[in-house]
Amino acid sequence: MEFCPMCGSMLMLELQSPTRFYCKTCPYVCRIERGVKLKRKQLLVRKGIEPIVSFDDMKNAPTADVPCPNCRHDKSAYKEVQTRSADEPATIFYACLNEKCKHRWNE
Repeated sequence: MEFCPMCGSMLMLELQSPTRFYCKTCPYVCRIERGVKLKRKQLLVRKGIEPIVSFDDMKNAPTADVPCPNCRHDKSAYKEVQTRSADEPATIFYACLNEKCKHRWNE
């Protein structure tokens, strides 16, 4: 992606002979030489996502009589976190207390 050095607008590509970049808002034109290669694809690397509430946070969390949707265990630990703006309700993160399940969900 190239930008106009005169006005800062994004330059458009014209593939006619001669190939050139041009600006829609001002008269700037930049001819492209034959030795220049245009890349059409850019590989994007996905970043890892870190959980908002980790298993360590849930170790000392209070428990509630909320059944697990995965294994139907009757107890779960919960933690309430304000993840959105102040006028929105808080998000409640749950973790199943069954050692075999350890399912996590939120409301």
